[in-house]
Amino acid sequence: MKTNHCKIVDCTVRDGGLVNNWDFSVEFVQDLYASLNAAGVDYMEIGYKNSPKLMKGSEAAGPWRFLNEDFLNKVIPNKGNTKLSALVDIGRVDENDILPRSESLLDLIRVACYIKDVDKGLDLVQKFHDLGYETTINIMALSNVMDNDLVEAFQMIKESPVDVVYIVDSYGSLDHNDFTFLVNKFQEHLPNKRLGVHTHNNMQLAFSNTLVAAELGVELLDASVYGMGRGAGNCPTELLLTHLKNTKYHLRPSLGFIQKHMIAMREKWEWGYLIPYLVTGTLDEHPRSAMALLASSDRDKYEEFYDRMMTPEGSF
Repeated sequence: MKTNHCKIVDCTVRDGGLVNNWDFSVEFVQDLYASLNAAGVDYMEIGYKNSPKLMKGSEAAGPWRFLNEDFLNKVIPNKGNTKLSALVDIGRVDENDILPRSESLLDLIRVACYIKDVDKGLDLVQKFHDLGYETTINIMALSNVMDNDLVEAFQMIKESPVDVVYIVDSYGSLDHNDFTFLVNKFQEHLPNKRLGVHTHNNMQLAFSNTLVAAELGVELLDASVYGMGRGAGNCPTELLLTHLKNTKYHLRPSLGFIQKHMIAMREKWEWGYLIPYLVTGTLDEHPRSAMALLASSDRDKYEEFYDRMMTPEGSF
């Protein structure tokens, strides 16, 4: 298996923040960065670079939800080989809040959008590219995208300066055949672009789907330590560290971090494969209904949840 072209993008803070409202201590993030740097991980996504003035309730979220450059410099005073990444959402970032790359610790800015907003996403990509950043566009919920919309988006992406185009399995509903189909389609229409993948683990396929993409030539592989991410979580970083062949990665540093931080955090916050997430993944739906069930007193009533989700009027 040829995977020495791959680069790991660890999303523990950014995607994991969707589990605990970005309530990570500075020590946690510093230890995570040190462990990832020692393990040889290529990028650490240290949070969102959205603008708090554009979002209600921003004061309730941890600082990793709205990264501040002065704060970032205090958190990572001695940057290693692992590059730093941040994600922005369409309509939630004022591009005037983004410093030039030469004045920032960030190396990569990733733009997340739905298919209908690819044009807006690429406008942001152009601005960040002009500021000197590496860029990606992450097309979310691809399992619900019509083929004609995707082909139209390809035409715009092809002419843009974006470095990497992401295949995102937002609902954890895709399998290896789906990934093979999508990667081949993206490669056919975007031969001049590098590709990335972001997977969710609703049906215990995040790791295998990521490996399928890697074998097909996808370069950037998203993952998170101990799989921590929204809902069913992501492909575990430690699995990629130990499984990718002919790479520079080392497993041991991640094990020490998991031992120190993730065991206790997993007892406090819940993520990962659970039956309600399996149901939403099977139905190719956003996991919000499963999250609502798990937060209720009926969290273990799986049959009732399934029946409710299968009826037209069912909702949470």
